[in-house]
Amino acid sequence: MKERIEEIVKEACLAEGVSLYDLQWKAVGRGKLLLVRITRLGGVSISDCRRVSKFIDNQLEEDDPIEGRYSLEVSSPGLERELTKKSHFVSAINESVMLTVHGKEENTKVRGILKEVNPKSIMLLSETEDMLEIPLTSIKKAKIFFDASIELKAAKQAEKNKE
Repeated sequence: MKERIEEIVKEACLAEGVSLYDLQWKAVGRGKLLLVRITRLGGVSISDCRRVSKFIDNQLEEDDPIEGRYSLEVSSPGLERELTKKSHFVSAINESVMLTVHGKEENTKVRGILKEVNPKSIMLLSETEDMLEIPLTSIKKAKIFFDASIELKAAKQAEKNKE
């Protein structure tokens, strides 16, 4: 069942020119929620979400692979999206990230710019301008961190570099 659903979702994304970011099942009320997050360079529009949703919905109606009640939700991963797969980290290179890292005694929060993704670690330029190598296995939680002041500073620096 799950393999067929994932196949349908991937077909929908391919047909509509977007990429599958994440697919999750959540229990809601008396049924299930199939949550599909899509992405594309330059961003995802509401129209993209509608087209992908319609494609998936039509195929699910035809194949009927889901038992019981369910809802379908198609959206973008959002501005402060979670990074749960290696491909998510790769797509976030040069973006601000916030990590929760397993420490020896307690978890530590680290913010910085993701600079590199290696087979077993990432390289992060921290807020203190230190380059940190963080093993992927020590990352408990990761997400894009949007800070308007950082983005503004980066935009101003880019303008200076053009001059």
